[in-house]
Parts: sequence; structure tokens; C-alpha cells
Amino acid sequence: MKLPPFATTHHLSTLPTIAHGFFGRNGGVSSGLYASLNIGEGSGDDARCIRTNREAIREAIGGDHLLSCFQVHSATAVHVTGPWKTRPQADAMVTDRPGLALCILSADCVPILFADSQAGIIGAAHAGWKGALGGVVEATLDAMTELGAARENITAAIGPAIQQDSYEVGPDFRDTFVGEAEWSDRLFKPGDDDRLLFDLTGYVRAALLSDGVSAVDQLDHDTCAMADDYFSNRRRNQLGEPDYGRNGSAIMLVSDD
Repeated sequence: MKLPPFATTHHLSTLPTIAHGFFGRNGGVSSGLYASLNIGEGSGDDARCIRTNREAIREAIGGDHLLSCFQVHSATAVHVTGPWKTRPQADAMVTDRPGLALCILSADCVPILFADSQAGIIGAAHAGWKGALGGVVEATLDAMTELGAARENITAAIGPAIQQDSYEVGPDFRDTFVGEAEWSDRLFKPGDDDRLLFDLTGYVRAALLSDGVSAVDQLDHDTCAMADDYFSNRRRNQLGEPDYGRNGSAIMLVSDD
């Protein structure tokens, strides 16, 4: 099987001990709604296709293992020391072990990859609006610093996610955010009638910068609008489809042996 295509970001690509990639829907073996690189173990896709697709991403990254959590829109971050048989319920992972590819699943939510190459510590987080508002960015950074990372040395990359022009919400949604973070009011712009358009990736970027990371890259790829390239739950709902696939975003420490 030919290795699937993936996108990278500038700062992470300059770090010699880091491998990373943002994978969309192309280059896999799934069919129908899941065509073709679906890696969502919670989807209704054929389990054999999912395993094959995950193996393709592992090989593309060059990892010994590809690890994902059972994501629950939380602010929980776990330390990864090796492969597991049962996925932990969490939305972020950190590790200092080479060869373990940390993989976030998403289909509009924001995938974030983190690296402190000086300390040899990486992280990956899944930030939907609940996780972002609940502090998953801060939890990931805290978990990295517990392992020995320094915030001022951490580079972060925001991957493909729903962009503002596709993310229509109601006034109650805005009230929820502004009630917790008054400054977030600037991330909403008027839509049709009483609808608003929310900049979720802008919120995540602001959280990263306010928490002191050294650099933030961002891929402005709209998962909802780019139907040929990415899976999207919002688009699935708009089309009335019964299910959807998941995109993958992975990061790994490369052994310097």
C-alpha cells in the first residue's frame, strides 16, 4: 500500500528529533462514507480497514506504535510510557519515549501537536469547544512540564479543523464562552439572523500564546468546507449522512541512536 499524503507545519518540521503529520481522508482503503483513510475506531467502518489505515499512518510517521485515546471532550491529559491494550478516556497525551506516535482523531475539532525538542518531550491534544473551554491546552502543557519540558521551549501546531466561516452557532453558545473568557467575544462575527460564526482555532491559538509557548503554527484547512480532503461531522449533519470518518494528526520523538 502506498503511504498516505500528509501536511506538516514549518516550526515542527525544523526540529530534527520530531516527526509529525496531519492526515486527511485520502490514501486509505476504506470505502463509501469512510473513503478512504478513516482511522476512527468509534465509527461504523470495517475494523480491518481501520487497522490497515492506522498502520499506514504509523508507517508514514515511522513509529513503532500508533496510539490514540478514547476521546471524550475532556481536559484530561495522560502520560504515555508504552503501547496499551485499552485506550484511556482522555483528550491529550504526552511522552518522552521515542517511537511512540501520539495520534489525535478529529472531524472538525482542533488537533494540536506540541514539542519541546530540547527536553525531548512531545504532546498531542484534541480540542473541541468543550475541551478548549475546559482547559485541555493548559492540561497538556502542564503534563509536559511535569515531564521536564519548559513552556518557553514548546512549539505548537494547530491542524485542520472547522474554520470560522463554517462554524455557525447560536447566541447561547457565545454567552457560554464569554461567560468563561470575556475576551473571546472578539472571536464571534455575525451570521444570518441571530446566528454567529465562531473562530474555534483562534480561541485555541490564543490559549496557547497566553500560556507561554514559544511558537504556534496553524494550518488554515477547513475540514467542513474541504470535502475532498477531510472528514467533517458538521458537513455530515448538513448532508444528513448517518456516520463519518476521522482524520488523524500524529507526532513522534525520533530516536537519535
